[in-house]
Amino acid sequence: MDVRVRFAPSPTGQIHIGNIRTAIFNWLYARHNNGKFLIRVEDTDRERSTQEAIDILFSELKWIGLNYDETPIYQSKQIEHHREQAEKLLDNKHAYKFAKGEGDEAVLFNIPWDDNTLKNISTSGQIEISIHPDIPVKICKQGLFYASISNKGKPIPTEACLAGFKDLSIIDSNNQCLFQINDEIQPILNGEKTCEIKNGQRLRFLRREVYFDDLIKGRLSKPLDSMKDFVIVRGNGSPVFHLANVCDDILQNITHIIRGDDHIENTYRHTLIFQAIDAELPSFTHIPMITNECGKPYSKRDGDAFLSDLRDMGYLPEAILNYLTLLGWSPDDDTEKMGQKELISRFTLDRVQNSPAKMDQKKLLNLNGQYMEEIPPEEFSQHVTEIISDQSWGNSVDPDYLDDVAKLMQSRTKTYNQVQDWSYFFTDNLNFDEKITNRHLQKPGIKEAFSLLVTSFSDLTFELNHIESCILDVTESIGVKPGKLNLPLRIALTGTNVGAGIYEIILILGKDKVIRRLDYAINNLT
Repeated sequence: MDVRVRFAPSPTGQIHIGNIRTAIFNWLYARHNNGKFLIRVEDTDRERSTQEAIDILFSELKWIGLNYDETPIYQSKQIEHHREQAEKLLDNKHAYKFAKGEGDEAVLFNIPWDDNTLKNISTSGQIEISIHPDIPVKICKQGLFYASISNKGKPIPTEACLAGFKDLSIIDSNNQCLFQINDEIQPILNGEKTCEIKNGQRLRFLRREVYFDDLIKGRLSKPLDSMKDFVIVRGNGSPVFHLANVCDDILQNITHIIRGDDHIENTYRHTLIFQAIDAELPSFTHIPMITNECGKPYSKRDGDAFLSDLRDMGYLPEAILNYLTLLGWSPDDDTEKMGQKELISRFTLDRVQNSPAKMDQKKLLNLNGQYMEEIPPEEFSQHVTEIISDQSWGNSVDPDYLDDVAKLMQSRTKTYNQVQDWSYFFTDNLNFDEKITNRHLQKPGIKEAFSLLVTSFSDLTFELNHIESCILDVTESIGVKPGKLNLPLRIALTGTNVGAGIYEIILILGKDKVIRRLDYAINNLT
């Protein structure tokens, strides 16, 4: 079979990382199987699906590297086709018109009563459920309306499709049968008759279920007595998602539907529509949602929830592609860093996990850092130059000096946005944290050590080994352990307590800047 998958977003602006991960899984599956990855823009919400939102969609797909096959289709241009299919369903008795209140008639899909109409219906056996005797049972073409019973004995209005109650009998408190649906079914199905039965206490019926086989979760099923006939065309003539989605999948010859497991309930309905239209069922795969640390769906309040957020934070598309693939999928070993080609060669649906995947920002950051380290130095330096030129302190930077800084910092930079924190290489206007400086620069011996370093550095040939020896000598002379002077030095020279090796930083800053900043620290911070 030629694999054909699709990504079918409703463009309303920014793309959530859960949606782009769905696109990634579809794309990888298509590329792994030499199949087709198709785009369908479900743009029927005309207020939110603006041209700007659609442009953002295609821009984001291009940026992350998901190329598509064939011309994208737009759902808004298929509306007449959807209406034609609805008319065929009406003609074949798989749908009917119904006006609720005084509104226009909507078209409802008729979940079939007939056992032989659809394949994906199974029988699980006869069951009985208790109902509240004070509420009559109403039976009509639209379904069964009754009251189930709460834990406190209160009636709970309940309704379900007629097809959910095959061979229904309504039993009273004396175990007498008040009603048998098989005696009345044809006029009820034709909409010619409505029945109302009082004093019923139990419903006895043959439970049937709609099912489909999920490539991750196995067989999934839903009792028909928990479903209602559902709208496929609104009263104003606009097709509903359920019908439009199925019709477009058929139009695009989709063989595998890979989407989030929040669509499982929709798939039960879509399974029925596919077969009612007499189309072959595609394979279904429902991938787990992305959650936060508490197991709740990952959202903006948890961090960078949109692809554009990650891009603006300076993450690389290769790293995002790699990381999002690992959210819900894993290879058959412990490999985590994988480029596009390796991901394509190794991606299979049987390695997709069934449980929710937790978003881990630290893991993404570290993975991005690995990709940053592999960027060719010239390319990295060029991009750094662009970022620094936008900073107030980044004007007229010497290119050679900037290259030296970039070479030192590349392996320590995890996102391009961190370049904005490099100001201490280019300006003496450092921002000191009072708590940090008080804690580390006002210790006994620090002022003396800085004064000794100023004197030693003044006559020093500024080379890395000389700088290191000088600092070790001063450290020993003030009676502290080797390395204990490094953090105070870092704070005084950079205003930060993290970064590259302090000896390398001192070498790049140069003698004049280092002495000038040490003098400032001696007079103002120690």
